[in-house]
Amino acid sequence: MTLIEVLVTLLILSVGLLGMAALQVRLQQSEMEVYQRVQALLLLSDMANRISANRNAAAGYVTGAGSPVGVGSACGTSTASRKDIDLGEWCAALQGAAETGSDSSRLGAMLGGRGCIESLGSDEYLITVAWQGGGPIAAPPASVACAAGQYDGDGGSACAADRCRRVVTTIVRIADL
Repeated sequence: MTLIEVLVTLLILSVGLLGMAALQVRLQQSEMEVYQRVQALLLLSDMANRISANRNAAAGYVTGAGSPVGVGSACGTSTASRKDIDLGEWCAALQGAAETGSDSSRLGAMLGGRGCIESLGSDEYLITVAWQGGGPIAAPPASVACAAGQYDGDGGSACAADRCRRVVTTIVRIADL
């Protein structure tokens, strides 16, 4: 085996190892996106169940799309009603209160988690959970206004025009019993 053959073999091996390292980084990014989506779906389901359980006060849960709860908002601590308790706990969960670090930092939710509850009319409510994704993709539909513009980044950012905003939504219908 000549020295040139050894160098070519090393070059091929190093290119392959670099490709495997890049694949590993991409897999970790994808895993984080999946983790955040699962957390968002759990929080979405949690609030849908809370509204369904407290159907008589469902209209009081409405936050509107322009004032989401979660990151950047103070969570209510009132225990005056079940609705106040539910909204306060959901807000804290969106901020990551489920898991805290040694310095009491909240680590248990999505990046920049926010939630909105909108009234769609006669006993129908749109629940939305929004968070910041790891990189830019297509922006959510304009009809989903929860936390719009909150994840745009600095001027010239790849995240402009809501391309880093991720959302999941569900509609809760309250039946007349």
